[in-house]
Amino acid sequence: MSRARERESSAWSELVDLYGPLVAHWCYRCGLDTHAAADCVQDTFASVVKSLVSFRGQRETGAFRAWLWTITANKIRDHQRRVRRDADPVGGSTALRSLEQLPDPSLVPDTEPTNPAQLDQLFARAVEQVRGEFETRTWEIFERSVIDLIQTAQVAREFQLSPAAVRQVRSRVLRRLRQQLGDIEL
Repeated sequence: MSRARERESSAWSELVDLYGPLVAHWCYRCGLDTHAAADCVQDTFASVVKSLVSFRGQRETGAFRAWLWTITANKIRDHQRRVRRDADPVGGSTALRSLEQLPDPSLVPDTEPTNPAQLDQLFARAVEQVRGEFETRTWEIFERSVIDLIQTAQVAREFQLSPAAVRQVRSRVLRRLRQQLGDIEL
């Protein structure tokens, strides 16, 4: 996140690769078509570029995601208002059918419409982005402990480490993942 604030192009690419699919999912869930969703994703990240400097994570899971949802929801509402404003006025039953097909800005939920599958995909993208930053052995310890849900003592025996060392590896990788997801600043 701090690299993105400094406008490093690789950090921005990572941020868009990480969160772009989730923002698009939110747009689809709120009734936008493919083209409108693509525009909304672009508008959302343009706004993020301008306001990322003011974002302050609260050291809680999903803080950045909640902030991003607020921006996205506002961009979806802006799009829906534009569509309603630009609708061609016609009369009769044709007009009524056209009006009924216009998106209703009040249908954008207050809370982010993210389902568990979307969160799993977001986590998987974050894992792939940070995986190369760690030695193979460190990553294997993390996988056995966190992803495979093997007890710390068993992982320690497998890798001939102390349980404290396993917890330290797990903590270090999870902290980096939280940083990648924008939930903490290091």
